[in-house]
Amino acid sequence: MQPVRAGRLHATLFLPPEPGPFPGIVDIYGVGSDLLEHRASLLAGKGFALMALAYHNYEDLPKGLEILHLEYFEEAVNYLLDHPQVKGPGVGLLGSSKGGDLCLSMASFLKGITATVLVNGSVANVGGALHYKDEILPPLGLDPNRVRLTKDGLADIVDVLNSPLEGADQKSFIPVDRAESAFLFLVGQDDHNWKSEFYANEASKRLQAYGRKKPEIICYPETGHYIEPPYFPLCRASLHTLVGGPVIWAGEPRAHATAQVDAWKLLQTFFHKHLVGKS
Repeated sequence: MQPVRAGRLHATLFLPPEPGPFPGIVDIYGVGSDLLEHRASLLAGKGFALMALAYHNYEDLPKGLEILHLEYFEEAVNYLLDHPQVKGPGVGLLGSSKGGDLCLSMASFLKGITATVLVNGSVANVGGALHYKDEILPPLGLDPNRVRLTKDGLADIVDVLNSPLEGADQKSFIPVDRAESAFLFLVGQDDHNWKSEFYANEASKRLQAYGRKKPEIICYPETGHYIEPPYFPLCRASLHTLVGGPVIWAGEPRAHATAQVDAWKLLQTFFHKHLVGKS
């Protein structure tokens, strides 16, 4: 484990114990996550160099998501590409929730991205404006009046966000047609944070419409928002930083646990195929 404080970066680098170099992956979680390292540390044990990257709500990073600059994430990619224990020519991205749409934006705007895995991510920029050079992706619009309460008093926010296919919200649609990366979408069909399956399918349509390779989309029934590594307990509900209260993430325990085991195997196979050249 190596803390990374190069330039503006706030991250932790995990390397396998054996001699390198290794295929590199940037690991990014969602809203309110500060610096989560558990997934990166576990995946490093499978032969990858992992950078767990914080981007807000950590040390001197911005507390909120009102404005994010993609140049910060570009620094992370370049750090890995320049590291002597990381072999190129490209790196992988692994993102969950808000980390998923950030990874999709990285793959769309930045060079050097070979393989991208999104775990219940969005096809639109969510939460705040995303800046890169002279371009700005505005945040997807929302309507708080579409929040519903469950019988347990939890907020169900699955319908809160606007469609990125309509009106001004089309400007929030991430330009995935620019991406040269291979994509794997891992989708919980009981995700109540947002419409992950819809987003994955719309990304696929856009990629194919522009002659890009069709992404892999794996859907898991009765599986909620937080698809973690195997044997992590199901998180059905918790505090949502942006909502300011408890929300339901959903998922049924047995199905969700089975999905986590399968997703963990699939993402490793995907990264081996596209970063190492073997499955």
